[in-house]
Amino acid sequence: MTKGPTRLDVAVGYATPRKGLPAAASFRRWAAAALAGRIREADVAIRLVDEDEGRALNRHYRGKDYATNVLSFPAELPEGLPPGLRLPLLGDLVICAPVVAREAAEQGKPLNAHYAHLTVHGVLHLLGWDHEDDTEAEAMEGLEREILAVLGIDDPYAGESR
Repeated sequence: MTKGPTRLDVAVGYATPRKGLPAAASFRRWAAAALAGRIREADVAIRLVDEDEGRALNRHYRGKDYATNVLSFPAELPEGLPPGLRLPLLGDLVICAPVVAREAAEQGKPLNAHYAHLTVHGVLHLLGWDHEDDTEAEAMEGLEREILAVLGIDDPYAGESR
């Protein structure tokens, strides 16, 4: 595995019952894998939410009135900081536990593997990766496959067609 960040702080908050959810250590491992070889220092916050909070956040920030699996909020540094100052704050992820559980069941995927995939996917968004067009999507999905393979997790896109 490629060497990870020299300093990684991943804060994991559970705003929904923890029963059946991965441990904070798992989210940290998945985030570290996504960041390995890509960034030296990072502060990331991951919040697991219920469907109501997920829907409210998606509606407020994206104008979409439904809960989605993961939302990524890249850090925006305040104005007035000295030019060239680099802070390790990468951003926040919000993962909607009921949506993730429903998707994993519908897709026949192990729940932890789906959480790992969405954590990696969200962290890549924090790093600036996107999937707005087919070319970007293919590149991002390829990187996700590589990271997940290092973690011993099967291709999350196997069987899908674009």
